[in-house]
Parts: sequence; C-alpha cells; structure tokens
Amino acid sequence: MSFDRIKRVILGNPLTTDMAHLERIPKWKALAVLSSDALSSVAYATEEILIPLSLFALTAVAWSMPIAIAIGALLLIVTVSYRQTIDAYPGGGGAYTVAKENLGTTAGLVAGASLLIDYTLTVSVSVAAGVENVVSAFPDLGPHKVAFGILVILIVMFLNLRGIKESSNVFALPTYLFIFSFLIMIVVGTWRFASGEVVPVAPIVHEAYPAVPLFLLLRAFSSGCSALTGVEAISNGIPVFQEPAQRNAKTTMVWMSVILGGFFLAITLLAHLYGVVPGEGETAVSILARKIFGESPFYYAIPSTTALILFLAANTSYADFPRLASLLANDRFLPRQLASLGDRLVFSNGIVGLSAGAIFLIVIFGGTTHHLIPLYAVGVFLSFTLSQSGMVVHHWKERKPGWVKSGIISAVGALSTFVVLLVIGATKFLHGAWMVVLLIPLLVYFFRKINHHYIQIGKQLSAPSRDRGVSRLVSAKHTAIVPVSGLHPGVIDALRYASTIAKDVRACYVELDPEATARLKVQWEKRVPEIPLTVIKSPFRSVISPVIRFVDDVAQTSHDDTITVIVPEFVTPKWYHQFLHNQTALVLRAALRSRENTIVTSVRYHLEEY
Repeated sequence: MSFDRIKRVILGNPLTTDMAHLERIPKWKALAVLSSDALSSVAYATEEILIPLSLFALTAVAWSMPIAIAIGALLLIVTVSYRQTIDAYPGGGGAYTVAKENLGTTAGLVAGASLLIDYTLTVSVSVAAGVENVVSAFPDLGPHKVAFGILVILIVMFLNLRGIKESSNVFALPTYLFIFSFLIMIVVGTWRFASGEVVPVAPIVHEAYPAVPLFLLLRAFSSGCSALTGVEAISNGIPVFQEPAQRNAKTTMVWMSVILGGFFLAITLLAHLYGVVPGEGETAVSILARKIFGESPFYYAIPSTTALILFLAANTSYADFPRLASLLANDRFLPRQLASLGDRLVFSNGIVGLSAGAIFLIVIFGGTTHHLIPLYAVGVFLSFTLSQSGMVVHHWKERKPGWVKSGIISAVGALSTFVVLLVIGATKFLHGAWMVVLLIPLLVYFFRKINHHYIQIGKQLSAPSRDRGVSRLVSAKHTAIVPVSGLHPGVIDALRYASTIAKDVRACYVELDPEATARLKVQWEKRVPEIPLTVIKSPFRSVISPVIRFVDDVAQTSHDDTITVIVPEFVTPKWYHQFLHNQTALVLRAALRSRENTIVTSVRYHLEEY
C-alpha cells in the first residue's frame, strides 16, 4: 500500500476548497469543541485552590468558597467583555487581532505568543489531568502515565487531522456525558444534605475565618484562576460556527460560562461541606464522588467522564492554535507553511506542531498536573489584559452608539485581569511561571526575526536581477557535472540529458575500491568515451565531500557563469524499498543547494516491478 493510500485511510479523502462551508458546526457541537477546555477545568480548579490552603492548615480550607466566589465574579466580567470582542471582531483572531490593531504590532505579538504558549499548555495540562483521574480509579496505571498521555495526544491529533466536522462528532458525546454526570453528582450531593442524610463537615458560611497569610490566599486564588483558561476560545474560533456565526458564538459563550461557573461553584461548595482534602494519588473530584456515591458504579462514571473531557479538552487548542498560527504566518511572523490548509481543510502543520510541543511538556514534567499548572495561567491573563485593553481603544476610536458603556465594561475587564496577572506573576514566579515570563519575549523576538527574513527576501525577489538580463542568461557559459557510482541505465540517461543542456559535460567518480574503478574505466571507454571521467581518490571513504571539492575546482578553473550538477537516481518499485539504499543523492543535493551559480537537479530512472 502506498504512502498516499495509507494517508487516505487514516485521515480520509481530501476536501475541495468550496466545501469549507460544510465544515462549519452548529452551537451544540461548538460547545463541545470550543468549550471543552474551559468546562474541563472544573475537574482540577477546585483542587488547585485546596492544595495550598490544606498544606498550610486544614482549617484554612474554609477560605475556598470566598476564593471561588471571587473567581466566579471574574468569570462573569471576562464573559461580558469577550461577548463584546465577538461583536467587534466577527472574523475571529481573538487577543492577537484585537491587540495588534489597537495597541500596535508588539502588543499583538505578545498576545499571540501568550496564546500559543497557553494552547500548548492546555493540551499537556488537560491530558495530564485526565490521566491522573484514570490513575485515581485504577492505580496500577500510575507508572505508565507519561506513555498514556503521549498516546492520548497522538489520538486527538489524528482525529483533528481528519477535519473539524469529524472531530466534533467524536468529541460531542463525551462532553455531554461529562456535563450530565457532574450534574447528577451535584444534585445527589446537594440532596443528601438537604434531606439530612449527611451532616456537613463545615458550615457554608463561617462566623469567623481562620487567620491565613494574605500571600497564601492570593496563591490559592491564582491557582484557582485556572478555571478561566479556555474562556477566550470561542471568540477566537468564530469562523467554525454555522451562520449566523457571530450570534451563535455569543450564545455559545453564555452557555459555556453558565455551565462552567455553576459547576465550579457547586463543586467547591460540596468539597467544603464534605470536607474534601486532596491526597496523594487521588484527585479532589474523585474523593468527592467517592464520598457521595461510595463504591457504586455511579462513582466510576465521574472519573471516567472526567478523564474523557480532560482528554478532549485538548481539542479546544487544536481548534484555535492552528488558526492563530495561520494568522501569524499570513502576517509573516511565523513560517508560511503554517498558513496553508491541509487536505481536510484544517491547518495540518499547526496541528502537528502543537502535538509535538505538548508531548515535550508531558515528558519534561512527568505528566504531573500540579507541576504544569504554575506555567499555565500567566499567558492566559496576559492575553486577557491585552485583548480587553485593545477593546477600550477600539471603542474610543469607533465611538458607535453605546460606546461609553462598552468601553467601561472592557476597562473593568482589563483592570481585573491585569490585577490577577500581577497576583499570578507574584505568587507563581518561583514555582515555574518564570519560564513563561522568559519565553514570551523570546517568542516575540523569534517572530520579529522571521518577519525580517520575509521582508528582506521579498525585497530581493521584487528587485531587478542584479547583473543578468535575458540576453546575458541565454549566452552564459555553462558546464554540466554528473557524479556517478557506476555505469547503469540511470547514469546513461543522466549523461544524455547533460549533453542536451551543455557543451561541456564532465563526469566524476569517487574511488572507494580500486578494482571497481578499473572495471568502470574499461566500461566507460567502450560506451561513453566522448565524456571525460574524473576519478577522485577518497582515502577516508567519504563520497559527498570529494564531489563538492570537485565542483569547486571546476567552478574555479572553467570560470563559467553556471554549473549544473545532475544527480542520477533510481526509483524503486515500492516506496519502502528506498530505505534499503544509501540516500547519497538526497544528501548531495542538500549539500550543494546553498552554492551560488550552481543548479542541482536529478534524472530519475524508474526500476520495473518484480
């Protein structure tokens, strides 16, 4: 089976460009594709609040509800702000587009770098958290969690390479199973208190809260703000919605925020009432489900659906990372390969690049969520702040009816997220956030260097030729060089082709075996005596270096304007047969391609089936 057929089996048949509108998805599927990241944070956001509090003192967990309420209020502010972004920028692009158009290119690049980092971390954190939920229910899988995480990333990658419509069909069911199972757990857990079946371990509201250092409260708050990661995904992915895309995106944003905020507050409240304290080897959600359902089958539904939604939460990044990378590539800040749609109308190169980055993080941090979380929220809230600040400027410039109210909403959003950004930076800097703080300016520098390269290349390609007009090119002196490894039909074809394009044709042969050289000389004199053969000694058995030196010598002695190196190649009947042969021609072409005034080409000889 050929590589192309294997690709078709795995990814499906190519889609034509005019089928792009058929790949758009309705609101209920978009909720699964673009909100799975935000919704899945319910599985670990409460735990991230409880961990620093419980490590200080068990009584300190009383602060979990006030912290959760503050995060819920922040979610409301961000949601309202991003609904305005959807109105103003219905083409998507999110923080990068808003910041670049209103705050300048540098601000846009900072937002773009922050989001690219955030999306990569989303995949690694979601998959790591999903694996940990599986390990909570099945501890024997613990030693294999890194390999398990890599496998999940590869599966999600292949599903996304098949196209957004197909991936949404796969991801919709697990997302709604997660919503349904958590709703049941919340209802049952609340009912057991309301009916008096269970006595709360702690009151909902404490008359007096224990004395806790402010820095610890801020750290718990910053960790819990991981609940807001992924909220911006809908405003970035408006083009994936069915028409009217703008209105559908705003509606889906409300759905997502209501479910996320409601679940997050309910889980934190139930964890407080049931006295849940995170332990080694079991997540807070798993402990809570065990306290509510015991060891019944309902318990296993929670870690199972949680693991599924966490695995599929990575899909939010697969919807937005490639699209953002394509915008940066179109603006010439990333390699242009990232701007191209693949066979299935998705940005395939961006999908593969995202997968590689997430796998790297899984391996480096051992697939542990708590080690990855400190890196997580810095980029999120930096992009939030830049986006909302950009919206303030946008409202000021446009001054449409109601712009003052809209500007105030965006300003409140920008101020709130900036304060959170400072808190996260201060509390998590030494725990890993410094990596992101360092990486963002490095990425911006990288973007600038790529842009400079494309600008300079564009100038040179658009300028007149340096010293060669058409007449000069036609009359240029020309030499053809054919490196040979023997005398077979492929070499004869290459020599014949060389004779048609140049009067001066030279063949070169690198001697590795004197006896083989002697036999070749005899054959050469019989079959192609009109073409001179130069035998190059190679005492160190190298092939590439002697050929390059020969090309250099010919260029210096002939003083011709152009040297053409014609490499004979044979093509095997089966593509995998090629791995059984030396790739000398491939290496030689790569070594010669950087030389000025040197053309490198191949003459291929196709072998017959056997």
